Amino acid sequence: MIASPDLRVMIVEDQALLAMELELVLGESGCDVVGCAMDTTGAFAIAEREAPDLALIDVNLLDGMTGPQIAQKLVAEHACAVVFLTANPEQIPEGFAGALGAVSKPFDEQTIRAVVDFARQFIRHRTLGTPPRRFRLAPWLMTPPDDIAPH
Repeated sequence: MIASPDLRVMIVEDQALLAMELELVLGESGCDVVGCAMDTTGAFAIAEREAPDLALIDVNLLDGMTGPQIAQKLVAEHACAVVFLTANPEQIPEGFAGALGAVSKPFDEQTIRAVVDFARQFIRHRTLGTPPRRFRLAPWLMTPPDDIAPH
């Protein structure tokens, strides 16, 4: 475990037990979980208040398939890195709405830890490591410009 949290993460997930499990894994991975939201309103409130570095966002939430809209706003207005969590990969928007990639549910702790490490490297150094297993890299990262920064 990292001594002091180095990454501010928000969780946007409408399954409370899954959100709690993610919060625990993220905390053990050196992250400061700054909030959990179940819908668009809650996600935007947390983002405004906490300025997260990373958001783990379910594509299909209580208020509909709003994950992509949340991702677009977080990327554009808060320079927040995003990773989608979804049981329905076909619902991920074609351009990934600025997200780094997606993880299919169900996933395990090892996958989440690897995804956080991948995102941490991107956020801190703007470089790409090897994508974790079960992580679908966003198309815009597969042919990156010299300076990777859609944010």
